[in-house]
Amino acid sequence: GFVQAVRAYDPATLCGLVWTANFVAYRCRTCGISPCMSLCAECFHQGEHAGHDYNMFRSQAGGACDCGDSNVMFCKRHRIKSNSNVPCVPKDLLMMSELVLPQFIFSLIQHLREGYNEPALDLPSEKDLHKILQVLEPHVSFLEDLTKMGGAMRSVLTQVLTSQQFYKDLSSGVGENACAKKSHEKYLIALKGSGLAFPEDKLACGMEEQGAGTSTLAIQGLAGATATSGQGDSSDEEDQDGSQGVGKRKRVKLSSSTKDQSIMDVLKHKCFLEELLFWTIKYEFPQKMVTFLLNMLPDQDYKVAFTKTFVQHYAFIMKTLKKSHESDTMSNRIVHISVQLFSNEELARQVTEECQLLDIMVTVLLYMMESCLIKSELQDEENSLHVVVNCGEALLKNNTYWPLVSDFINILSHQSVAKKFLEDHGLLVTWMNFVSFFQGMNLNKRELNEHVEFESQTYYAAFAAELEACAQPMWGLLSHCKVRETQEYTRNVVRYCLEALQDWFDAINFVDEPAPNQVTFHLPLHRYFAMFLSKAVKCQELDLDTILPDQEMLMKLMIHPLQIQASLSEIHSNMWVRNGLQIKGQAMTYVQSHFCNSMIDPDIYLLQVCASRLDPDYFISSVFERFKVVDLLTMASQHQNTVLDSEHERSMLEGALTFLVLLLSLRLHLGMTDDEILRAEMVAQLCMNDRTHSSLLDLISLEYFKNPNPKSGIIPGSLSFESVLSAVADFKAPVFEPGGSMQQGMYTPKAEVWDKEFDPVMVILRTVYRRDVQSAMDRYTAFLKQSGKFPGNPWPPYKKRTPLHPSYKGLVKLLHCKTLHIVLFTLLYKILMDHQNLSEHVLCMVLYLIELGLENSPERESDEEVESTGGQERCHDSWFPGSNLVSNMRHFINYVRVRVPETAPEVKKEPPASTSSDGLASSQNSGTAQVFSLVAERRKKFQEIINRNATEANQVVRPKASMKWSAPGATPQLTTAILEVKESMLSLLIKLHHKLSGKQNSYYPPWLDDVDVLIHPEVPRYSHGDGMTAVERILLKAAVQSRLNKRIIEEICRKVTPPVPPKKISSAEKKTLDKEERRQKARERQQKLLAEFASRQKSFMETAMDVESPDADITMEIATSEQHVSEAIYDCVICGQSGPSTEDRPTGLVVLLQASSVLGQCRNSTEPKKLPTTEEEQIYPWDTCAALHDVRLTTLQRYFKDSSCLQAVSIGWEGGVYVQTCGHTLHIDCHKSYMESLRNDQVLQGFSVDKGEFTCPLCRQFANSVLPCYPGNNVERSLWQSHSNKCMQDLVQEVEDLQEQLGTFPVSISSETNLSKEMESVMKDIKSTTQKKYTDYSKSPGSPDNDFLFMYSVARTNLELELVHRGGNLCSGGASTAGKRSCLNQLFHVLAMHMRLYSIDSAYNPWRKLTQTMQDKNSELISEELPEVPVLYRDVSSLLLIQILTMPQPLRKEHFTCIVKVLFTLLYTQALAALSVKCSAEDRMAWKQSGALKKNTCNGEKSWEVLLGHVVSELSMGKIYEEQETDELTLVNPDSIECYLQQFCLPFLRITSLLQHHLFGGDLPSCQEDEEFTVLASCLGLLPSFQSSDEFTSASCLDWPVPAFDMISQWCSELASFADRHPDQVKALLIQEPKWDLPRLLQLPENYNTIFQYYHRKTCTVCTKVPKDPAVCLVCGTFVCLKGLCCKQQSYCECVLHSQNCGAGTGIFLLINASVIIIIRGHRFCLWGSVYLDAHGEEDRDLRRGKPLYICKERYKVLEQQWVSHTFDHINKRWGPHYNGL
Repeated sequence: GFVQAVRAYDPATLCGLVWTANFVAYRCRTCGISPCMSLCAECFHQGEHAGHDYNMFRSQAGGACDCGDSNVMFCKRHRIKSNSNVPCVPKDLLMMSELVLPQFIFSLIQHLREGYNEPALDLPSEKDLHKILQVLEPHVSFLEDLTKMGGAMRSVLTQVLTSQQFYKDLSSGVGENACAKKSHEKYLIALKGSGLAFPEDKLACGMEEQGAGTSTLAIQGLAGATATSGQGDSSDEEDQDGSQGVGKRKRVKLSSSTKDQSIMDVLKHKCFLEELLFWTIKYEFPQKMVTFLLNMLPDQDYKVAFTKTFVQHYAFIMKTLKKSHESDTMSNRIVHISVQLFSNEELARQVTEECQLLDIMVTVLLYMMESCLIKSELQDEENSLHVVVNCGEALLKNNTYWPLVSDFINILSHQSVAKKFLEDHGLLVTWMNFVSFFQGMNLNKRELNEHVEFESQTYYAAFAAELEACAQPMWGLLSHCKVRETQEYTRNVVRYCLEALQDWFDAINFVDEPAPNQVTFHLPLHRYFAMFLSKAVKCQELDLDTILPDQEMLMKLMIHPLQIQASLSEIHSNMWVRNGLQIKGQAMTYVQSHFCNSMIDPDIYLLQVCASRLDPDYFISSVFERFKVVDLLTMASQHQNTVLDSEHERSMLEGALTFLVLLLSLRLHLGMTDDEILRAEMVAQLCMNDRTHSSLLDLISLEYFKNPNPKSGIIPGSLSFESVLSAVADFKAPVFEPGGSMQQGMYTPKAEVWDKEFDPVMVILRTVYRRDVQSAMDRYTAFLKQSGKFPGNPWPPYKKRTPLHPSYKGLVKLLHCKTLHIVLFTLLYKILMDHQNLSEHVLCMVLYLIELGLENSPERESDEEVESTGGQERCHDSWFPGSNLVSNMRHFINYVRVRVPETAPEVKKEPPASTSSDGLASSQNSGTAQVFSLVAERRKKFQEIINRNATEANQVVRPKASMKWSAPGATPQLTTAILEVKESMLSLLIKLHHKLSGKQNSYYPPWLDDVDVLIHPEVPRYSHGDGMTAVERILLKAAVQSRLNKRIIEEICRKVTPPVPPKKISSAEKKTLDKEERRQKARERQQKLLAEFASRQKSFMETAMDVESPDADITMEIATSEQHVSEAIYDCVICGQSGPSTEDRPTGLVVLLQASSVLGQCRNSTEPKKLPTTEEEQIYPWDTCAALHDVRLTTLQRYFKDSSCLQAVSIGWEGGVYVQTCGHTLHIDCHKSYMESLRNDQVLQGFSVDKGEFTCPLCRQFANSVLPCYPGNNVERSLWQSHSNKCMQDLVQEVEDLQEQLGTFPVSISSETNLSKEMESVMKDIKSTTQKKYTDYSKSPGSPDNDFLFMYSVARTNLELELVHRGGNLCSGGASTAGKRSCLNQLFHVLAMHMRLYSIDSAYNPWRKLTQTMQDKNSELISEELPEVPVLYRDVSSLLLIQILTMPQPLRKEHFTCIVKVLFTLLYTQALAALSVKCSAEDRMAWKQSGALKKNTCNGEKSWEVLLGHVVSELSMGKIYEEQETDELTLVNPDSIECYLQQFCLPFLRITSLLQHHLFGGDLPSCQEDEEFTVLASCLGLLPSFQSSDEFTSASCLDWPVPAFDMISQWCSELASFADRHPDQVKALLIQEPKWDLPRLLQLPENYNTIFQYYHRKTCTVCTKVPKDPAVCLVCGTFVCLKGLCCKQQSYCECVLHSQNCGAGTGIFLLINASVIIIIRGHRFCLWGSVYLDAHGEEDRDLRRGKPLYICKERYKVLEQQWVSHTFDHINKRWGPHYNGL
């Protein structure tokens, strides 16, 4: 009552539900203001979110429902209560609470104080803590219940918790109470270490001791008095006295030491709330306490007070977290709280202003990292003053810092807070200090000799730390610098960033050369600098030059990022292989999709900025020097490289050129808009591979769309993403292959994207694995072939770039500098001359660079001025006159002086006469280009720049510390030779064209035929193609840009040029080159062959394993057609011999035996059952086929003799044994040795050899037994089929005689031959396949009747299942797919052999009862306790199988037909009896009379009216019709009766026809559904001559062995006598019209959410708990605990148990929490996949993305199909043992 009363006064508009980890919550991006917004399921379903962008997620750290909080979301649901209509709270209602609560809370605090013992050696004994927490559980639960009473109670609690008065009165420890005193002392001890000041500082220690000695009130410093702040400063100074050993860490000056002292000192508490939080932290955030503190949050006053308290304890939280052993759980709990506080912008702003939140956070982070710093070994190991974090420490390895960083990122997402941060210079300095701890961490040193012993995995920690602690806050800050007004912020960040960088360079003692063989991937300061520059230009219209540092700083800045690019190339060239795999891991992570935006992109952008501002010659030479390929760039055919092994030269050269291409063509930060970037990224990803929607979202983690808080689980829901995706890609719906591999919905690039937008440069930038580049090229090639654009092997296409932003125009200078031109010229020459270590890739990149240069030429040159460019330009010893590529291309170079090894072929040449000169070269000097040394060039430029700066600052010229790099002069045996070249770039290109085409004069200038080409140079035919196309495109562009070029090209083409023989190479040299090239080609060929082979093998396996499609089957070759072959011939797939199966060496079929309950799942309703999703819908198994058969057998056993009951029905509806084969045969002895070898094979197989499992040696289909083939004789087969004209009576007699012979066998079978042994063993296998409960039905256990029943039921099960596979009827006819691989014929032989071991006592042989009229019927009744089952109660199909299987084999067709005819008469009579029970009494009378009238007509025995009349009259004698009428069938018109009778007989006819098909061969005729009866009847020989269908009646098939009326009377009399004793059962046991629907799985709802919401919180019926992993059976709808120990029985977990009970070992379960289906088959299980897909056709395993899922009907059909056809084992590949643990 009290609770109700208080609740009435609840004004709250908030939901405020608090949840813990693993709770399922929702997040709607359409409604959320804050990215961390979350809702509980109830609020979500009641809100209106249809069509919104929402997802369901599993909470990682716990959270609270934000419904109604207008700071976090827009919400329609909770606005209804406005404060006006909530009445005031009456005073007396809560008076008691106000008095009691302070005492109660204080007692809780007392407990907490007393329970806490300051741990020895910093290890809290966790057991003690847990004990106390258990004692306090009820206390906290009580408080929690109070919070749930609503707003009125919460405000009382808030008052108590925050009142300083209460706290003073109760807890100051100044009472007489000794106990309280003691607890207070404990509290003071616990407080001791709560400040930030480190114990190493003597001064701080002093302070603490003084604090502990007097009471806490003695320290006034806490209140902010300045007494201690001065000391704070001095402690800093004392630190810097120069005692800078590694042990004594460099203390960072805290910017806020004066402003905010309190964080350094011991905590002081003023109210209950503060001390409560203190203990919560001390006890490492117990879940209950956290929930209570959060449950109070809807109260606004409390929220503010609590947030301030939380901030006050922030440093203490950090200290506790660092010490904690359970830091993961603790992190989650901390974030659980802080996310609720800091996501709210208003609150965050308030706390920032009032409590210095930012200062505290930054300081705490700084202190946290300070504990794990080590000296940096980068650059100058001895003298380095720089310290970095040690990535091996637990703090980084376990990500312990993430709660603090995540809070920081969270508050930076609020604009008002971020502005404060960006305006505060002190804070920025501190923050840059913090970032510099990560600068250069995790340094890699290249191992040159030994392979490294221990591969450290610290790089994970390093990359995570840079991303989370540096990059994420950076993106957060950048998101607030989007407009012009924010320029100031950028200037601040850039300024302090540069200062930090300068400090860093000084600290590591950096001059101008990086230390060799070192690389660090972590340069967060560089990246901050780069990204803020990019933002400044892109969004804030800042002038780049105003914020850039001087040239010298730029030169330093470019070194380390460039070092990373070169190292990437080295790593891919296997030069770091001795460092182990982890270095490759780093290279991949650096470019991986989640890191690339924060790592490689800023690095390349920074290099682009440096390149655009530095001297181009300097930059280019630096690149080649860093990539160590300077020595390779010589015109000489041989050279020595002092820094690189020759096997790495080629890939390093490729790396250097590729890097230049990237540098010059990427425009990510140089002018592309966000949408263009997104599009380029998407195209690159799609070109590598088709992608699913979610993997695209994952791969394109563009920070522009990223929410700044990484842990909140948001995927960027940017609108442009969808629109760009639909513009560039087509959706391929999910497909199903019969082999069962299910594809997801994929996006694939549109044709025009391949045509116009495929950009290899972007692909290279974004690939983690080199093979992805190849994959993109292969897909591009395929597209060109398919669309007929280009047949051959294309080169990567050249893509036009977006224009450069004006600030970066300087970048183009790189393309127009002589150094680059010399390199390009040299490389073209070397390729033409076939020098070693060059590749097509090199040529491709060279041409790409030339083309980039032509596209970006500074301005069109006038042809005249070229000649006059005068002297001072010729600094390069006259290599080229100017720096414009367009004019340099036509410049002829005659002679080049090269440095070559003494042995080189060039040395022997006589130097040419110095007079030779060329038209373009006027003086002799310009004829001979000097030795060109890149390194010397770079030195010179560097010196110039340094000197320029030297005047400004009094800098000494730096010493050239690393002369060892300037290689060419270093080795003595070099000599100078002069090389005759006489080429220009244009002539080299034309000759290359000839070389590539393999024809002389292959190039013909296109404009000579068509002048338009020059006016519209964009000719589509040039856009795709190979190297020749590229050369043509370049020549065309060169011609378009300058008339002179055009003229020279024409001239060169006129001089017929013989293809240039590589004239400078000696024969010996040539041989080695050839060898090299041949090897390369052979290697490529081999790769191609291997790939082709693999794909062939794959396609073969696919067709071979293709279980569904009949055409791919490899059938058993049994020579049926050839009459003269007497025996069937089998091929053994192991030894390869073929021959007949003999008694001594039998052959067998590879079979899989499996128990199956599929038939038992048939229901007699046409509506398939649905999976229940509400409490009302339940599924009851009463109407399944198995249940009804069970009931029938038990009823029969109650009233009749057991042995006769067991022959009146079939079992095997549940747990029947199904036998299937792949059709391959093997000798049984071969099989045994095969099994032996599998047993000894140690390889882990997916099956268990001990259980007899194996895979077919030929097609690898799963199997577990071998079925012996009966030595058959085909001719016999056809002879037996000849029709005889014996009359019915004779045949009946013959059948009876044959049955009498049961006891006598053909000799061969009775004596022990190999064949009979094998037959016995396979029979054992068959029995052991199913569980005992499915084979024992008799009352006396172990009676032979049991085996007899089981054996003919196996035949029945297999026939019925084949019927199901054919769709339930035989209309399709033909030898079905099942027929081809059918093993029924062999199975019948095995069963028959065993069934003939049981003789049927002739007195009880059912055959007599069917074919003779008995005389003395009354004598039996007295003698026996229980009578036999009346014939009319017996199942005719079972009788058929008993008759057939007990006859000696092989059976003659005439006997088979005879048996069928006799049984048909019985079946017909059963139909009439069943019909008669269904009619009303009047109808019965009418039939009786009309039948009696026609009785004596000639055809009376073949008219149903007559027979029905007779049945009615006979049955009337008993008490059969006396029961009250139940279901009256008004069958008035004869047609409906005829139809009823046909339907009743059809199932028997179908089974019989199948049996005949298997025993005697012959195809099944196909027909329409309405003709099925007549067709089958004539096929079985029941129809003497086929009449036209209009006069056809089913009765005309009858062929009575004895007069019909006598027979019927005899049968009916049995019933009549039974009716006298048990009148109630007579009707129930009559065989009813069997109408089974095909077996189906349960129907699933359209939307997965309906299943999830109902089942994921449902309690298990067995253990009444909510299961951790709930699952539901898709066959019967049972709810089970997966892997739950709670429901384990005799070591079987519930799913395995259920699979045995429900599916005889096969279970199909839907895992509720994962949306996937698992299959259990016997002792193995496999993950099948999901039948629920999202809107993009993808599975969502484990519901990680939480998008709405919808049923995929096709997949569900595939699943059902595999279940019904028992092909799980063959189609699904990944099986594993479950050890009964599911």
